[in-house]
Amino acid sequence: MKPHDIEVAFKKFEVEHVQVVDVLQSSLLVLERTRIATTAAATRLPTVYGYREHVEIGGLISYGANLDSGFHRAATYVYKILKGIPVTDLPVEFPTRLELVINLKTAKALGLDIQLGCSRAPTR
Repeated sequence: MKPHDIEVAFKKFEVEHVQVVDVLQSSLLVLERTRIATTAAATRLPTVYGYREHVEIGGLISYGANLDSGFHRAATYVYKILKGIPVTDLPVEFPTRLELVINLKTAKALGLDIQLGCSRAPTR
């Protein structure tokens, strides 16, 4: 994939009347987050991401693991390995906390009304 492919894909989404774009969690796509957010805004397509870094640069919404937290956990593993703990003794870990991040400015520009809060079941 080339960076130019992003504009081509979004134009195709626009022509095909796609209503929402889901951007995969990928190192390449994180590196191209500014281009993706700009192109999504230009085509006025609501776009959902896996990483908050996309939303911080102007994307609409993300739901997923925090990359900074993952890097911190990875550094902990490197430290343990350098201290001599065998890799086979280290457990496989998965993120246990996911975060929802919404860019309200982008939502407003897209004409979306975001209602924050939680609904509760009626009490008896």
